Amino acid sequence: MKIVVAYSGGLDTSVLVTWLKDHYNAEIIAYCADVGQEDELDGLEEKALKTGASKCYIDDLKEEFAADYIYPMFRAGAIYEGRYLLGTSIARPCIAKGMVEVARREGADAIAHGATGKGNDQVRFELSVAALAPDIKMIAPWRMQVFRDKFPGRAQMIAYAQENNIPIQATAKKSYSMDRNLLHISYESGVLEDPWYDGTTPEDKEMYVLTTSPEDAPDKAEYIQLLFEKGDVVGLKTESLAEYASQLGISSTGERDGYTLFTPYGVMKVLNFLAGKHGVGRVDIVENRFVGMKSRGIYETPAGTIMFHAHRDLEALVVDREAMMLRDGLIPKYAQLVYNGFWFAPERDALQALVEATQQDVDGEVRVKLYKGNVMNAGRKSPNSLYSEDIATMEEDPTQAYNQDDASGFIALNALRLKLQGLKKK
Repeated sequence: MKIVVAYSGGLDTSVLVTWLKDHYNAEIIAYCADVGQEDELDGLEEKALKTGASKCYIDDLKEEFAADYIYPMFRAGAIYEGRYLLGTSIARPCIAKGMVEVARREGADAIAHGATGKGNDQVRFELSVAALAPDIKMIAPWRMQVFRDKFPGRAQMIAYAQENNIPIQATAKKSYSMDRNLLHISYESGVLEDPWYDGTTPEDKEMYVLTTSPEDAPDKAEYIQLLFEKGDVVGLKTESLAEYASQLGISSTGERDGYTLFTPYGVMKVLNFLAGKHGVGRVDIVENRFVGMKSRGIYETPAGTIMFHAHRDLEALVVDREAMMLRDGLIPKYAQLVYNGFWFAPERDALQALVEATQQDVDGEVRVKLYKGNVMNAGRKSPNSLYSEDIATMEEDPTQAYNQDDASGFIALNALRLKLQGLKKK
């Protein structure tokens, strides 16, 4: 038997590699998708091989993740329960697709993951694999009684690792768990399971990786301009941009109208840096998991926060009112599909087609100001603008396109049903 295992190098997945190898007498292929975890990937291949894997794939999916998953989702303006920008959710289908491709290449019989039986990730991974490779078996050890009997807690896992010479780092557990990718970092469990716990105190300052505390952010605001094309950010303009890009190791793809152009991955890297410097993108929420329970998490989504606000601002300028209302009415459903793991479902494809239709004219520029945790809209313009200063002005309208007298009949017709209701009640 040959099993492809989702591998991160942490205690849980390291134990998983050895346990699966022994339990199934199987060849284990470790798989890690690089979706922007940064230094978490250092030494991963060597560690996987020492743990018992015959091979370890570290798949560079950063560009694909940004272009094919993050960007389409942001064109839809997706936000779950009004606050969560779906950072963990959107990474899972990308990772699952990579695992399926490796499983096909290796002729594997099964795919295994270390997601718990209480969380959303088990659903997201398995629904994605079901859509892409319905013939491949899924193994979820945390839903197997034999696995839970052997590892009722972390202490047993540490002991097992030591007995089997599995290389692990410090045995002391952090008071929370982390999950990082290009779009965000999530912090859950441990002390954060208490919804009254304040995660903004100086004692918790070291927890945050992507963002500076707003209290410690620069006292001077910084402006950045975003160039949009069909709903996507394609270019950026700000002071010291060349210096920032060089520092981040990001190369531009060209210049246009004073903007420096980047790939979606490059845009995300630069915006993460700028927003993080100004403490932008932190959110502390209680959300509804797909499996039925509520959970509390703290998230850092710096680049995504800027993109969400800037995109919405430009849409207000160029998208027709009724088209916008229709799209907005579907945002909760779209976000729910992403959150629950239905990225590869036909209904998500159908909604995406509607989204793309609303984005054809979302071209233009947006200026935002970053200051101590805030993203402030500071200007927008577009060649496709539906805004007319002549018509909107409180001064005399030179176009005479709007006759104020017409409002009398407009109001009277809209008031008719309200008058009838009022008469009935009276």
